[in-house]
Amino acid sequence: MLLVVAAVIAALGVGLVFVFARGAETRAAEKYQTTDVVTVAAGKTVLPGESIKSALDTGKLVQTAVPKGQVLENSLTESDLKDIDDKVALTTLYSGEQLLSTKFGGVGDPVEVASLPLPKGMIAKPEQFDLPVGSFIEPGSQLAVFLTVDANTPTCVLIDRVTVLSKGAQTGAVSTDQTTSTDGGDASATAAPALHLAVTQQQFQWLQDGRERGKLSVALINSESQVELAKTGPCAAIRDGR
Repeated sequence: MLLVVAAVIAALGVGLVFVFARGAETRAAEKYQTTDVVTVAAGKTVLPGESIKSALDTGKLVQTAVPKGQVLENSLTESDLKDIDDKVALTTLYSGEQLLSTKFGGVGDPVEVASLPLPKGMIAKPEQFDLPVGSFIEPGSQLAVFLTVDANTPTCVLIDRVTVLSKGAQTGAVSTDQTTSTDGGDASATAAPALHLAVTQQQFQWLQDGRERGKLSVALINSESQVELAKTGPCAAIRDGR
């Protein structure tokens, strides 16, 4: 009987050693065998609302060899991007992060965006402007708002400085006939993200009036930028309540 028990224990021991060896072999294979997936390039960040195509065009995405054991579920390969290049990031993606299909969606999907608190006494006004794809305008950015009534009237400064509280995904079609003063680029590469601006009640009314009279556009500015309000013309008329 003792010999039978000893034989059984020995057999179990051999089986456990075999299982452990196979597991170690698998772990070693996963460590040294790699799979090519798409990641965010070193030093780059993909922002909420930014499309895969825009991120590719601006060099934010790269193909990276990742150990098989570290490849995440729903990770995207280079071939996967061809059919979904119009999808936008639903959250911020950081340097080295693997692209996951679950972190991209279509226009109108909920987007996780950073936002600033509304300053006391101000109003949060939603606005849409034609902005370059991959625009640097983000929460906290300072903007000057311009008004163009028609081709025969000079563009004027309606509001010299407003703060962006939040920026959502692109919510409109790509523009084909308008440009913006943010970079002077080709209008065919513009889209319409939703911005929330911190404005006073008076500035709110100016923006509403400006929309009715012509086309509003914006320029990114900083604390040193010099922007002068127009003293005559349609912008001055709006601010004067005429």
